[in-house]
Amino acid sequence: MNGNIKLILLLFLLICLQGSLFSQEQKRPNIILIMTDDQGYGDLGFTGNPHVKTAVLDRFAEESICFDNFYVSPVCAPTRSSLMTGRFSLRTGVRDTYNGGAIMASSEITIAEMLKDAGYTTGIFGKWHLGDNYPSRPVDQGFDESVYHLSGGMGQVGDITTWFRGDSSYFDPVLWHNGTQQAYSGYCTDIFTDEALRFIDANKEKPFFCYLAYNAPHTPLQVPEKYYKMYQDIDPSTGFENEDRPFPSMSEKNKEDARKVYAMISNIDDNLGKLLSRLDELQLSDNTVVIFMTDNGPQQPRYIAGMRGRKGSVYRGGVRVPFFMHYPGFAEPKHISATTAHIDILPTIAEMCNIPLPQDRTIDGKSLQPLIESSNTDWPERSLFFYWTRRYPELYNNMALQKGKYKLVGMTSFDAKTSDFELFNIEADPYEQINIMAENAELAAVLKSEMDSMYRELIASENILHQPLIEIGNPNENPVILNRNDADGERGIWAQEAVFGKWNVKVNKGTYSVRIKFVQPVEAGGTLLLENNGIVYRKEISENTDLIVLNDVVLPDSEGELIPTYFLKDKKIFPFWVEMEKLD
Repeated sequence: MNGNIKLILLLFLLICLQGSLFSQEQKRPNIILIMTDDQGYGDLGFTGNPHVKTAVLDRFAEESICFDNFYVSPVCAPTRSSLMTGRFSLRTGVRDTYNGGAIMASSEITIAEMLKDAGYTTGIFGKWHLGDNYPSRPVDQGFDESVYHLSGGMGQVGDITTWFRGDSSYFDPVLWHNGTQQAYSGYCTDIFTDEALRFIDANKEKPFFCYLAYNAPHTPLQVPEKYYKMYQDIDPSTGFENEDRPFPSMSEKNKEDARKVYAMISNIDDNLGKLLSRLDELQLSDNTVVIFMTDNGPQQPRYIAGMRGRKGSVYRGGVRVPFFMHYPGFAEPKHISATTAHIDILPTIAEMCNIPLPQDRTIDGKSLQPLIESSNTDWPERSLFFYWTRRYPELYNNMALQKGKYKLVGMTSFDAKTSDFELFNIEADPYEQINIMAENAELAAVLKSEMDSMYRELIASENILHQPLIEIGNPNENPVILNRNDADGERGIWAQEAVFGKWNVKVNKGTYSVRIKFVQPVEAGGTLLLENNGIVYRKEISENTDLIVLNDVVLPDSEGELIPTYFLKDKKIFPFWVEMEKLD
């Protein structure tokens, strides 16, 4: 009898434990991470812009935890890699927005992979910009569902399905659904929102992670007419006359660009209204963390709350962005002034969801949970490293180290003295107008020494020394289309024809069909050379064409460069894209 009672009690305890674990699992919040592209700190009514209409975002900010000193990288791909991994971008292999430098190493552990391993369903909708081929695509990096464009933006040379659309590239685009081309109808921001809503509807009964990464308001500045009409008569340079903070000079083109940008942002605002309403309808709002942020400062001159610099700059106008976190079931709205950054998001989500961080690598960020839970938390000073130059970091050129209220900025030569730098107290001088180097030389020398150490450590990262490779002939992606965004070669390689280019690849042994596409038809009478690790295939071209096909190209296992070049008289022409299909 006693044995039976013990058995019953044991079963009862096991049932209770199982129920408790199930309850804990159910309490794990859904995560929606929203990021816009090239929307600066000043592109919101909430941050003092009298022109842009952002009623939804303004209300969302008022109901959220607002991080008032939140920082990102000066440009998009580095921001996205740090956001996804909690690491400075150079550790991940990302060093540029193209030039082959926007490919994140497949060994990186993303937010999506971390959450997927914990039982979440994961989806991305919009801009990825961390590699367009296996093994660096969203589907390879933890996303169950993906609808995205290639490259750094629709209408850019790397996005092969929208490049030729020109001024209509944001409308009725061909996008990539789980790695396969698919045609969509409508305006890009509307499409990405609708696809995100379908994903949420389909996964409302279980934990999900939705990364809604809009490509707007990035150039080209295309927007539905009804939104443009909201701004066609405004002067974006007015309304700031009585302010004592700096305001940039705006040309007529800058003003017209601002009108289009504000129109694109109002369209985003309406779409976020749809998203938040759907969460309410599905009764998911109280158990869903919704984060809104942007990836860097504005590309064009306009209101930016008086800050110096814009996209691409390490001054605050390039790296300080709005960051709002809404979680009504957990935390009340408030403002947090502590210095925080994109590298903190992965650790924060990990702690919120009770998921351990990876232990086999450096995580540069730290969880924001203590700040969210208590306004009195002691948040220790730490250093943030910023840089931006094309291709690779250039020592002391557009480079900064920020620690506490002090910020050291290098806009100088690699052999510069400390006195050639700028030093700012951004607490007393938030617009970075007063260089206090002369009276703080010792402090500047300490910060420069730390900048040197961080620079040396980051450029020696494994994924910088051994850059991520695109894999060709893997069954996970066959055929592979190599695009201009991921091409390496001459500095600044983009849409030029007469330019040296290559792709850094891993080739799986096999016989290939190779299709080589050019921006413009090449003239007859030239020679196409396809080179890979000492193997050269040559083809004489007898007619004008924009597409050259090579059949029965036999390649061994290798790692190295793939170099396709069309030689015509004194010209060397690099293709627009190359498709390689393994046939055996």
